[in-house]
Amino acid sequence: MKYRLFLFDLDDTLLDFKASERRSFERTLRALGLAPLPAGLFERYQAINLALWQAFEAGTVAKDFLKVERFRRTFATAGLDLDAQAASHLYLEALADTVVLVDGARELCAALAEVGEVGIITNGVDQIQQRRIASSGLAGHVSFVATSEACGHAKPDGRFFDYTVRMARTFTPAETVIVGDRLDADILGANRFGIDSVWFNPGTLANAGTARPTWEVARLEQVIPVLREATGVCPRGD
Repeated sequence: MKYRLFLFDLDDTLLDFKASERRSFERTLRALGLAPLPAGLFERYQAINLALWQAFEAGTVAKDFLKVERFRRTFATAGLDLDAQAASHLYLEALADTVVLVDGARELCAALAEVGEVGIITNGVDQIQQRRIASSGLAGHVSFVATSEACGHAKPDGRFFDYTVRMARTFTPAETVIVGDRLDADILGANRFGIDSVWFNPGTLANAGTARPTWEVARLEQVIPVLREATGVCPRGD
């Protein structure tokens, strides 16, 4: 059996962040007295949020700035006189209560935890991600959680992966694999760190970047078969 350490991205790999994001955004705006939401406001927020996360991962903005600025910019573009600081707090609280699992996430983590160690790697906010994992029911299968906030560096920075593997019981590059949905963070990070990777690509998107996954799957239930076929990974009971 080759792999002993399985590193999973959290959002849009194990947890359906898009579903949680919309629910949390709507709950936040209702709490601030805005209902119904103006047409297109959530989509505007998503675009602003994505740009800020990309800036954070490039090291050009700080996490605390991002958490408030995404709301400030959204409200400004829509001409809304709302408190961005309050929105940030309400939104992060709501995220912990609006957890939606990706199909097969619990079963996959449980199976791989029987043959090795499962860790979660995320660029999210430490306290919120810990609460979301606890709410998801995955915590019992997860050995550790590495967040960019606790580390001080974000995927795909090699310092994030140095931090991550120090949390594992044991680590060798040949026995480690990353599973994630983002080419520019998860897969590129794996490439730079010299470990194998599985690109979770449910939308069957084209890979137009420089990141090169070892394998590609459209469903989480395909992860164990591709690892078994390539390396002999076989969870007990299979």
